[in-house]
Amino acid sequence: MLTKRKWLALALFILLVAGIAFCGVYFTRAAVKALPEAAEQSIPSASAWAEAREIPLPFTDFESLKTLVIDSLKEEAHYLSNVARLAGNTSTALLFTLVGIVAAISLFVNSQIDLYRRSHPTRNNLYSVLSKQVAQRFRDFYRSFATVMGAQITISLINTSLTALFVVIIRLPYAPLVIAVTFLCGLLPIVGNLISNVIIVGLAFTISFKVAVIALGFLVAIHKLEYFLNSKIIGDRIRNPIWLTLLALIIGERLMGIPGMVLAPVVLNYLRLELSKVEVPGATD
Repeated sequence: MLTKRKWLALALFILLVAGIAFCGVYFTRAAVKALPEAAEQSIPSASAWAEAREIPLPFTDFESLKTLVIDSLKEEAHYLSNVARLAGNTSTALLFTLVGIVAAISLFVNSQIDLYRRSHPTRNNLYSVLSKQVAQRFRDFYRSFATVMGAQITISLINTSLTALFVVIIRLPYAPLVIAVTFLCGLLPIVGNLISNVIIVGLAFTISFKVAVIALGFLVAIHKLEYFLNSKIIGDRIRNPIWLTLLALIIGERLMGIPGMVLAPVVLNYLRLELSKVEVPGATD
């Protein structure tokens, strides 16, 4: 049975997911509409910058850039297969996201695995005992995830504060919305940073090419700093040294890419919790 607190938490979770989805759709549509105007404003400054340094550019305006991109894509024999692969990967990611949301809500509503334990012929049967142990492991993993997410909120606040200062200084369009999206994206390690970076650099192009380059350099510097802050803050939360957290991030990235980097601190903390419960007979400090 759901309590009032659970109903409230469930409603907030649904609102958060809906808000993130709305922001994604809104920015995508706005980017498609603003792309020609942004290109017309930024391409002349980019051309002037290139001419001053005697760098030849294969385009002079948005139409010539669009023609260049289309012609380049037509020359690629594997273009259609790449598009199909991208569409398939995107569909798979969306499907897994929906499955994950439904699974999270179902687990939140009822976290029990053995729903009919009292109806079993034997109370302490293998299935019930195994379900209890698995549920305990899930709780430990959830605590590890909650610990890392708490640290990620701190990191996102630091990142958002620095980014907000930069956004206000350069007078970026839609500044309040950009700051809010930066914080929400900052809750997603690595992936969220990529999303917010694309949005900020894209909007910076509407000001000038030079501002876009400065924005890109600033964001790269901030996220290099954040990489070590991530290791320090999360390492303190999960009670591991910085080097071990960094090593976990590197191994996670090599094994699973970006998802591996996201999961690495969680798995590291979970292993610490599990191994700290096991007593080794005869071992000394």
